[in-house]
Amino acid sequence: MNMMPLNLKLMPGLFLALMLCVQAGASTSTPPRTAVPGTINYLEGQVSIDNQTLDSNSIGKTVLGNGQALNTDSGKAEVLLTPGVFVRVGDHSSVKMISPDLTNTEVAIDKGEAIVEVDEIHAENNVRIAEDGATIRLMKTGLYDFNADDSEIRVFDGQAMVLADDERAKLKGGHELNLNVTVLKSSKFNKKTHETDDLYRWSSLRSAYVGEANVDASPGYLADGWGSGWFGSGWVGTGWYWDPWFSCYTFIPMDGVFYSPFGWGFYSPLMVDEAPIYFGGRYFHRFGPDVHAWGPGLHYEPSLRGGGFYNGFHSGSGLHSGRGMSGPRGGFGRGSGGGFHGGGFPRGGGFHGGGGFHGGGFGGGRGR
Repeated sequence: MNMMPLNLKLMPGLFLALMLCVQAGASTSTPPRTAVPGTINYLEGQVSIDNQTLDSNSIGKTVLGNGQALNTDSGKAEVLLTPGVFVRVGDHSSVKMISPDLTNTEVAIDKGEAIVEVDEIHAENNVRIAEDGATIRLMKTGLYDFNADDSEIRVFDGQAMVLADDERAKLKGGHELNLNVTVLKSSKFNKKTHETDDLYRWSSLRSAYVGEANVDASPGYLADGWGSGWFGSGWVGTGWYWDPWFSCYTFIPMDGVFYSPFGWGFYSPLMVDEAPIYFGGRYFHRFGPDVHAWGPGLHYEPSLRGGGFYNGFHSGSGLHSGRGMSGPRGGFGRGSGGGFHGGGFPRGGGFHGGGGFHGGGFGGGRGR
């Protein structure tokens, strides 16, 4: 499917992205094309490693090494672990790198709070977080919150195995655990009450910008541009790749599309032509026969297919079919032909097939 030019797809998010990422400013040298575990991917406010104060020029070029501690006062930092795993450190917090190895990765949360986003993890990975004498192994993709001050572990999505002395407990999505107890026992928590927390919202925003950076960077690793079907110069496989436009590293997988727990997609170079378009204040993308909504709060939702409503978008065959982009919120089209095109996102005529957003003129001609 031929998508609209990248600059049009990303334009609505670029201004905000520049506000967050370009704060890094001009640096004296360019970061390496790929990154290693422990790389500082973003920071704001007061951040240091041991006694060395970090600033915007540290982004992409400073690595939290084995045995070193990253400390924040009124500030936050994003640290890369294995490809697809981010650690985001909140204000007045301290994390220590225990082991940066790709197959044996461990970080200790010594003070304050950190959120770990896991977008890809393999059986060969051994990603662990140490907190208050316990070791927590991250078993699945998802979102994990650690609060060392309160000795709490909270799993928004995913699964973790908690080991503390002789105790062992499995922690599933939607459950939390306090380590200051005699017997480890998890309990449910309300995700929505914590989605307004400062570090959660900051992590969601960072995930969005890193996701957009993926769409910007991925085409550069195709042999002959979009649609070439083969990898080009500089490609070394799944990993962290520097995107100069967003002034940060982004995760680029070898194949397919991976989703963050905030709903953003990370595309392989071979799949980037299925990357999102922006319409009506939302991003959408097509992967195979499916159309996915792309954005915060979706949490690995299934694709928009098979009928029914989701976030105001009717899905039947393709993005909708019948009443168009209306659903329970009303909206973009109830006219003839239906929605974007009336017969699935990539089919029909133009953006719609039948006429306009809902039957009169946006596309006509050939479908996308």
